[in-house]
Amino acid sequence: MSTEPKAHYRKLEKLYLSANVQQLFSGSSIEVAHGKAEIKLPVDPKYFHGAQAIHGATYFKLLDDAAYFAVASLVTDVFIVTSSFQINLLRPVNSGTLRAVGTVRSSGKNLFIAEATLYNEKGKEVAFGTGQFMRTAQPWVSLENYDSEISS
Repeated sequence: MSTEPKAHYRKLEKLYLSANVQQLFSGSSIEVAHGKAEIKLPVDPKYFHGAQAIHGATYFKLLDDAAYFAVASLVTDVFIVTSSFQINLLRPVNSGTLRAVGTVRSSGKNLFIAEATLYNEKGKEVAFGTGQFMRTAQPWVSLENYDSEISS
């Protein structure tokens, strides 16, 4: 193992929060643990489609990220990538806070399967998804924001 697990989890959290795309999803938070990740995002009208509810792209991002970081918690040496992701939308959301919980279902040498469930503020399931994730040859430490400090 290239780094202590809890230190790796904190570095993954920093990496998530420092990604450029997070500028579009302000106010989100992440907590990474062994084989699990939880992401929260306050609902904002800027994420709405024409019918005034959260757009499916936001559902996808939260589900993919939660599943991805659940897998990443187990892979301490190299960056991973999403190779496929299936999403199922169950109900609209237009207020409160969304919470995505990702867990690893299967881990192999190079291929991992994880699932994520998205809940509304009342704890009701609003979407779920399953993804496949693959190891790359790029070390975590080569990523600019993996080891660096970020400002809050």
